[in-house]
Amino acid sequence: MTGIAHGAPAPGGPPGHWEAAARARAARLETLLGDPYDPANPHGLRALFTADERRHPPSATEALLDEEGWAAEFVPAAHGGRLTRADLLARALRPVFRRDVALGFGYGITSMFAVGAVWAAGSEAQRRDAAGLLLGGGRATILHHELAHANAILRDEFTARPAPGGGHLLDGRKDVVINAARAHAHVVYARTDTARGPRSHSVFLLDPAQAAPGTTRHLPRAATSGMRGALFSGLEFDGRAVPGDALVGGLGDGVALALRTFQVNRSVICGVVTAAADTVLHSAVRAATAGGSGPVARRWHRPLTGVFADLLACDAMATVALRALGLLPDRAHVFAAAVKYVVPDLLRENLEELAAVLGGRGYDLDSPHYGALGKLVRDLPVAGLGHAGTASCQAVIVPQLRSLAESAWFAEDEPPPELFRAGADLPALDYRTLGIAGGGDFMAASLVGSAARLAPGRGVGGQLGALAELAEAFVAELRALRATCRLLPPHGGRALDRPAACVLSDRYSLLVGAAAVLGVWESQDGTDAFLADPAWAVLALSRIGARLGIPVPDLPDGCTRQVLHELVRRYRSGLGCDLDATVLAQ
Repeated sequence: MTGIAHGAPAPGGPPGHWEAAARARAARLETLLGDPYDPANPHGLRALFTADERRHPPSATEALLDEEGWAAEFVPAAHGGRLTRADLLARALRPVFRRDVALGFGYGITSMFAVGAVWAAGSEAQRRDAAGLLLGGGRATILHHELAHANAILRDEFTARPAPGGGHLLDGRKDVVINAARAHAHVVYARTDTARGPRSHSVFLLDPAQAAPGTTRHLPRAATSGMRGALFSGLEFDGRAVPGDALVGGLGDGVALALRTFQVNRSVICGVVTAAADTVLHSAVRAATAGGSGPVARRWHRPLTGVFADLLACDAMATVALRALGLLPDRAHVFAAAVKYVVPDLLRENLEELAAVLGGRGYDLDSPHYGALGKLVRDLPVAGLGHAGTASCQAVIVPQLRSLAESAWFAEDEPPPELFRAGADLPALDYRTLGIAGGGDFMAASLVGSAARLAPGRGVGGQLGALAELAEAFVAELRALRATCRLLPPHGGRALDRPAACVLSDRYSLLVGAAAVLGVWESQDGTDAFLADPAWAVLALSRIGARLGIPVPDLPDGCTRQVLHELVRRYRSGLGCDLDATVLAQ
């Protein structure tokens, strides 16, 4: 079966058509998946909850995704797929993640993680083979270091030693690999040099069917607390022959390829998991309005509006990071790590707030209207097995802080306005152009620029006045952060040994997250009256400021009321709580 089928063509034409095509595919998939709350829908939440309880992938929904050739979203258009821009990729994936994070990971996004190294450095033959595999309905999986540790890229889980006559012999074991038993390609990060350092690992693209008997052993399925419908199991290699043409890029390129591709993975994950939290927020609004028809109980105004503002902020951060991968590919790596650092923490806090609204109903998997909370609470930590964790993000951010403080902050030009503007034509994502070091800090520059433009509104009161005060408070925090970071060790990697230095990554990440919110708000052209109004940005930035512990002005009169009105309107109109106000199936 080819992946380009049934009304979902590969994108063509100039970049201006890419966005319309991606949104049309997402709308089509949303419609095909149907009303998530209909108990008779084979792709609805009740069916997905049942499959999760039975620890089986939802076969009917996987078959639908096969029919739609969903895996083509991970294949660049130049190779016959649908992948153009990273932000449009996230939009196309959201209908699935809105319903089931485990399905999104288990069915397809893991293949994207795996083949990213091929798009970044693979030979033409490797790229052609990877594209053909995914477009034909196959899966790839990735075998690498434990990503929960900052220095895990240098751990020895897999080793590849030179083989007599050429190629390598692969040894090692990993007990928890998603789709290990049903993948048609393994992308393995293995140690090829005993010396410690950035050239210690290499990447190999392997066909499981070509393994000689006795050199590959499939380990039993691993039971997980979340993502229970996903198929995790282990693999052990014992002298598995690796031909020379399986090497992706050059010998010793593994660390650089990981750093290059992980920034895409981090940003895409942040762009899709917010859709899952959106489902829980809709459930909470239903609970707070007596089934959707009554007014919102006053005691729930603050948590509901706060979570809505946070989801808009998370969408702003992820969207800007995803756009930067195409527009500023040599400079996006630190911001991508910062977004991945912030968004999961915000979502965890949001789920705690929504749990108070939903109560025990949020964990009732017999109720499709309310049970999404309990499943997502279980799934999100396990989903961390598929991407870099907090420590890994710190390992990217902290070593850069001193040089950014000394040379970039308050000295760099702002990024192009297209970075924030919806509907702007942007370049396609090209993994080969992604940078992994240096490049300055365009988001800090954007923060300073936004504050300067808002400065005339300081002290005048109202929502614009509050926005101006918040922007200036964030800039003051950036000045304080600069003074602190200038005292870090000159060799940034040593700073990771200091707990206080890791706290700096938290402060920095929240600051550039605030910059994304300001940039998105400033870019509004009035088409969406709610987003053009300052209320949502004031509330979102107030919550970020409170997390930073900086002075936050009182919320202006009417701010919470405006945000609550929009939230209820979207709920009753079947619209998502994202920047696009996505039309949802109902």
